[in-house]
This record gives sequence, C-alpha cells and structure tokens, in this order.
Amino acid sequence: MIRRAAFLRRLIDSASLPSKIGARYYTAQVATSLQSTGQSDDESIDTDWENLGFHLMPTDYMYLTKSDEDGHFEQGQLNPYGNIHLSPSAAVLNYGQGLFEGTKAYRRDDGRLFLFRPHQNAIRMQIGAERMCMPCPSTHQFVDAVKQTALANKRFIPPPGKGSLYIRPLLIGSGPILGLAPAPDYTFLVYASPVGNYFREGTAPLNLYVQEDLHRASRGGVGGVKSITNYAPVLRAIKSAKEKGFSDVLYLDSLNKRYIEEVSSCNIFLVKGKILSTPAASGTILEGVTRKSIMEIARDLGYQVEERLIDVDELTNADEVFCTGTAVGVASVGSITYKGKRIEYKERSEQTSKQLYSRVIEIQRGVIEDKRDWIVEIE
Repeated sequence: MIRRAAFLRRLIDSASLPSKIGARYYTAQVATSLQSTGQSDDESIDTDWENLGFHLMPTDYMYLTKSDEDGHFEQGQLNPYGNIHLSPSAAVLNYGQGLFEGTKAYRRDDGRLFLFRPHQNAIRMQIGAERMCMPCPSTHQFVDAVKQTALANKRFIPPPGKGSLYIRPLLIGSGPILGLAPAPDYTFLVYASPVGNYFREGTAPLNLYVQEDLHRASRGGVGGVKSITNYAPVLRAIKSAKEKGFSDVLYLDSLNKRYIEEVSSCNIFLVKGKILSTPAASGTILEGVTRKSIMEIARDLGYQVEERLIDVDELTNADEVFCTGTAVGVASVGSITYKGKRIEYKERSEQTSKQLYSRVIEIQRGVIEDKRDWIVEIE
C-alpha cells in the first residue's frame, strides 16, 4: 500500500498542469491535419441529437502512437478512423494485456469545448499499466491525445444539453508474443463517438438485479483497474438480467457473497439521511472519476461520506440508491431485486442524486465556479 501511495503521489504531481494546456498549439496541430485532408472541423453532421443513445457512431479521426524499445511513446498523430493491424500473436489478443479509459468532451452554450478531469483518467491508466506490466503515456501525452481527438472530431460534439463526445483511450499489448510474457511493444490509441443516455431507460430509474453466483472481481485480481479483462466475464450476467427485464446487475464480493461491490459498468451509492455510503475501493472496486467527484461535492454540501463494506441487507433500509460513471453520469435506482424480493425506492422531491449531479453539470457548464480546476478547455 505504501508503494502504491508513493506511486500515486508522483502521478498527481506530474498531473499538476494548467487547465488550458497549450490550447493554441493543439488547435494548430489539429487544424494542420484537417487541412491536409480537406476536412473542415466546423462542418456539421446530420443526425438526430435528441435520440443518440449509447451506440458507436464512427467519427472522422483517431489518435495513434506506439512505444519504442525502451517503452517510451513516440509523438502520436491523427489518422482517419478505421481498423488497425495486429499480429495474430499480439499479447492483447492472446493474453488480454490491455486497458481502456473513458472521458467526455462537451459543448457549452457559447460554443466552447471542454473536458472533465482528464488528468484523473491519465493517472488511473498509469496505475493500471503498472499492475498489467505495461509502459504508459505520460499524463501530458494522454491529455494531449484526448484533446487532439476531440478537436479533430469537433463536428461530432452534440449541441449543449444534447449529449457529449465519449472519448475512449486504449492501451494494448500490440507486439507479438507466444509464451506468457509482457508484449515487446505497445499501442496507445484514442477514438470517439457522440453519445446520449447510456441506459435504454433514458433518465428513468434503474431496476437492478443482485447476482449471487457470478462475480465481477476477486481479491488480488484486477477489479480495481480498468483492464479489458474485467468486462467480458460480466456479459453473461447482464444478458440474463436484461432478459428478465432488469436494467443491469449488482455484484457481491466473491469471498463472503454478502457485501455489495459494483454494477457492471458503474459505481453504486446508498443514501440514508445525510450519510452517503459507497463500497470501499480495496482492490476489487474501480475508483471512478465520477464517483470521486460526487464524493467531493457531497462533502461540500454537508453530507457525511463513507467508503466502507456495505452489507447487501442494508439495501432494504436505504432512503435512496444511485449509480455513477463516466458513461452513465448519475443514474437513480428505482428498485433492486435480491433473493426474489424486490426493494422499491420512492422518488423523493429532493433526490440526493439529482442534487449532486446538478452540481457537476453546473460546474461543467460554467454556471458555478470551478474551484478545483476540474474543467479543461480544449480551445
């Protein structure tokens, strides 16, 4: 734990960069790339912004760079969005050596473009890379890549309040390897897609199902980092739950099978009075950027915030339950079914989840002051 804490401090120090990192430089660099293809970044796209959903819409460009023999990443460049070439023996295909992140670019009423806490995504990828025995781009390289990708796909960023540009950075062991070992080289790429609501329910409350037999992560594994290997194992549980009419699955810890951990793609919170509780990030819980932001805002608003073991039976007495995540945002929970019993949560006039998420949105839109330098302007 001491080693990880020191590693995290070094990353945070390296991430202490201004919120407008080289905006003119990145704008000029992207403009040059666009001019070389005759593409105008102000050209609008013809789409139904009201019904985006969370589906892939290929954009114009993606960012790509590769590591050298020493594990350092070369200066990346924008490429037309498309397939990438991989050896059949690439480590990511054979041994799952890969990480991904998710962040969003959004448009304000005045047309300016912003990112929300991308440095935290960079730090989380670096922590994950250490766990997965991979080299990783620096915080500066990561944020640079995200900015360039957002600018190059500017015309795909939805109008204010209609959605956002979901940006997906990927770090993969692209080099060929036969025996079980780290890849000889790596690829870092970033692509994007405009998105709306993650769940098919839209903004309606979620209906969750507690899975008792299948588990998302175990102690000593990689549940606490955003490894690609965390997600395929939950597909069976999600498919089964959705066939029964549920929105998603809430998982229990694999050891005791009694403490709640995560929903398939997001963190979970319980509200009881002025106490906000969420499962402790002890290696099996992904420390979401939205999760962290909600906890900080809750403390500002006078809530007592607890990170701890939460027994599944506590779901019965909670005043409110909600989920958080970059893709999800903040989603209220209407019911949770456990051992055949459906626990209902009534929508209150003063929903804590709505209050907290409204504060996040107000910071993003510039309605209230960003006192923590969470907002990064792209241009």
